[in-house]
Amino acid sequence: MKILRSAKYKRMPWKNGKGETVEIAVFPPGASVETFDWRISMAMVAEDGPFSVFDGIDRTLSILTGDGMELTVEGHAPVLLKQASQPYAFPGDARTTATLTGGPISDLNVMTRRGRFTHRVRRVVSSGEMSVTPEADLTMVVVAKEARLGDLALSPLDALVLDKGEAPAVLHFETETTVFLIDITPAASA
Repeated sequence: MKILRSAKYKRMPWKNGKGETVEIAVFPPGASVETFDWRISMAMVAEDGPFSVFDGIDRTLSILTGDGMELTVEGHAPVLLKQASQPYAFPGDARTTATLTGGPISDLNVMTRRGRFTHRVRRVVSSGEMSVTPEADLTMVVVAKEARLGDLALSPLDALVLDKGEAPAVLHFETETTVFLIDITPAASA
């Protein structure tokens, strides 16, 4: 098990240059936005506009803060995403535009390269105690508020990385919080 501290996440410009992303984790380590096999990041979206296009990438987006946004993905009906919405999966190579519904938002973005890795993102609301058993080759847990892992304090947006076969991680929350469970698995054809 590894803890990734939000204070140490890497900041970089969006691929389209219109904002900033905060990289939580990337594989292979040090890969660029052009060469990653998988990537987990956060972004602040302050205005309406197009998303960056990522050829050969599958994406899943979740709203962390703010009122929400409507996503229009080429070939699909528009979707309204709010903090309480389930994560929304879409092809990263489809033209996508965002329309904010009430001011800036921040989001959690998970991307995997098609044919190399697959991913699943689940949004869970929990209070008290929550046990997370790694179900995939790599399971990442991102907590929206403060939490405890044994004697360790987790700050908002810190992440836990669990490998398949590891003992469950038992998280403790003082108040109700949103937890994002991210499973990443090598594709069968990789």
